Amino acid sequence: MKPNFLTIDPEDDIEILKGLASPIRIRILKLLRSEGPLNVNDITRRLELPQSTVAINVQTLEEAGLIATEAVKARKGHQKICSARFDEIIVRFEAEEELQRDAKIIEVAMPLGLFTSVEVSPPCGLCSTDGVIGLLDVPDSFLDPARVQAALIWFGMGSVEYKFPNNAKLLNARIESIEFSMELSSEVPGTNMDWPSDLTLWVNDVAVGTWTSPGDYGDKRGVYTPSWWKLAGSQYGKLKSWRIGQSGSFIDGVRISDVTMNDLGITEHRSIRMRIGIDAKAKHPGGVNIFGRGFGNYDQDIVMRLELGR
Repeated sequence: MKPNFLTIDPEDDIEILKGLASPIRIRILKLLRSEGPLNVNDITRRLELPQSTVAINVQTLEEAGLIATEAVKARKGHQKICSARFDEIIVRFEAEEELQRDAKIIEVAMPLGLFTSVEVSPPCGLCSTDGVIGLLDVPDSFLDPARVQAALIWFGMGSVEYKFPNNAKLLNARIESIEFSMELSSEVPGTNMDWPSDLTLWVNDVAVGTWTSPGDYGDKRGVYTPSWWKLAGSQYGKLKSWRIGQSGSFIDGVRISDVTMNDLGITEHRSIRMRIGIDAKAKHPGGVNIFGRGFGNYDQDIVMRLELGR
């Protein structure tokens, strides 16, 4: 499997740099990179550190988007499984023009409200960081021009689609892999930690793979969720990454399908269409929340990363 890179701008990605600014957190990242997913107790034993120290630093890494965590059932309750999201992290100091010309990685952040097509059913709605957009549970509200300000959208069935620029064509470069990352959870009126939902990602109408969200999280306020948003509403999600390469497709590094770059027809189009939602035949049609910048635990838009060939 090809390495998973993260390229950051030290001016725009200061929170990521803060997440790296600790010898303990670096040790945790190296451990997860070398040994794969581990729970907090495993990390504590291997690094011979107090559990409280590990827990605090794991939370910081999670908030910075440097690790992925997932709650899984254990003999007694649940345990948090941690995994490294990136194999290499590159800090770039070039001007934007130089980065786009010379980069091996091209990253595009798509604001949540700039979807180009939508087909959803209630419960559904949109809101900005300041308030609700349109009317709740009215799908036509997704056509409101104010949708461009959306920082959280949710719906029970259906999908939303985004058109990303195919910048590789401008550089006349071959795309080795494509990755989409976003913060997601299930959707139920109110919240429910045990509410599975099968969330599928399509690229150029090709179903890449499905991740089953465990629930709709409302046990605590999201790190960036605004104070006006009621605690009874969805608070945060999981940061998930779909990656399509030359040998298959992966979610957070775990292989989920045989779809490869050759199946997507990327070179044939000036845009790359990504659609996220619930398939009509989903076993667990539990809706979806999509968190954007200003909501949830990760202050980011929907991000596309293109890895270019040499």
